Amino acid sequence: MGNSALVSLSASAVLDGFAKGSVTPSDYLDACLDHISQNNPKINALTAIDAEHAVPEAALATRRWQAGTPKGPLDGLPIGVKDLQDTKGLLTTHGNILNRANIPDQDLPMVARLRNAGAIILAKTNVPELGAGGNSRNPVWGATGNPFNPNLIAGGSSGGSAAALAANLLPLCTGSDTGGSLRLPAALCGVVGYRPSVDVVAHPTRPLGWSGISVLGPMARNMDDLILMLRVCHGFDANDPLSSPADPARFDTLPAIELEDLRVGYSEDFGGAPVDQDIRACLRDRVETLRPYVKECQAVDLNLGQMDRTFDILRAESFVAAFGKALSETPESFGDHIARNVALGMEMTLADRAWAHKEQTIILRRFNALMHDFDVIILPTSPVSPFPWTQSHPSRIDAQEMDIYYRWLALTYRGSMAGGPSITLPCGRDSNNMPFGLQMLGATRADERLLAAAKTIEAHFAQNPLTARPQPDLKNIVKSTVDLRSIVTHPPIFNSAARVASSSMPTAV
Repeated sequence: MGNSALVSLSASAVLDGFAKGSVTPSDYLDACLDHISQNNPKINALTAIDAEHAVPEAALATRRWQAGTPKGPLDGLPIGVKDLQDTKGLLTTHGNILNRANIPDQDLPMVARLRNAGAIILAKTNVPELGAGGNSRNPVWGATGNPFNPNLIAGGSSGGSAAALAANLLPLCTGSDTGGSLRLPAALCGVVGYRPSVDVVAHPTRPLGWSGISVLGPMARNMDDLILMLRVCHGFDANDPLSSPADPARFDTLPAIELEDLRVGYSEDFGGAPVDQDIRACLRDRVETLRPYVKECQAVDLNLGQMDRTFDILRAESFVAAFGKALSETPESFGDHIARNVALGMEMTLADRAWAHKEQTIILRRFNALMHDFDVIILPTSPVSPFPWTQSHPSRIDAQEMDIYYRWLALTYRGSMAGGPSITLPCGRDSNNMPFGLQMLGATRADERLLAAAKTIEAHFAQNPLTARPQPDLKNIVKSTVDLRSIVTHPPIFNSAARVASSSMPTAV
């Protein structure tokens, strides 16, 4: 099997090959490294790459599989970790100039679980500076281009992870999500991104431990691979008061859900968010491909409350907690997005905060009441097709001005407010021939049912070439006309003598 065919295999198929002896972890790693060397420069999805340690780790995994004693369910599988998440011994910059020499001395607990299951942490994946925004570009590593067209955005903040998956650089990647950071890039790159309920994957690095606006989660090319990864990385941590102890086998067996039993609601705009007319048409088309096969399919009103102002306040308080002090000390070390978020938070009062938490409670309860009548609600993930990465964000959508840089993410961050799990499935292409992502909302804490429904719907869409997961033409990827690294002003520092303390920069995403 050639390298291009090998790296295109699903994670599940690769691990099956390890078990059967048809491919070894060393062979697979070699194929990945070769594919990365050829294609990563064209999309700039991966940042720090640790081949030095990965090669001997793969050799050890090869011997374990040959002896029939794998370390765990992911033994020998190379993966990518979002550059906001600590990886022991591997540069973790957050895309911020203060952290460009940061080498953590321990793993984030989610990363530790993956490593303990045998996964090889091969590379970090690119992000917007400190995770702020839907365009993965920063002054340390540059921008990530979309594998379908590197001139266009890959989304954010887990854009490097989504692009790496779509381009077959790696089989699994981690992500995180505040206002859509798992779902948006998955949609724009044609992969799967899952925002779990707040209790599922422990997130002990939140600056505000009792605020569930930010969650961690897996990304993959298909549902089977995503569930494979979730089985490993879910779990409790005492330093995250919102995580909860759960059966380690919680996701081993999902409920059986037939397509004809599904009650599906749909919305084009999540209660009035601005959405491009072509994207609305895509959503209507996907609805019609489902309607004849499900039990119910009807429009729903998702105007659940003042979701935009609620998100503004909850997001801003997290950014003040995470970055306010550092920004006041060295404002020149932060980009405009961070400064604007902190400034917004500094203008708010305790009364604003009380109002936002009360309003989110109202939104949650209205959503819970709505979900009594539906198993899932589907809607678009992105309101627009991917645009040039040189543009920070859309300034106008469907004749509506964006009052702040993240307002275009309303379709996803309103889902964050609702409280339930959500997921993006790749679902064909839009009118610009770019990936279209279908967002699905599930009932609060009903993650198993949402995942089972998503798996069923994925299988249905896969039968139709027009709705199956799109894949980029990797043989003909061309470089962005504007160098993706042209915006680098403070390149990474790899010299270990210049390392900084791993606790120097928290994360709000």
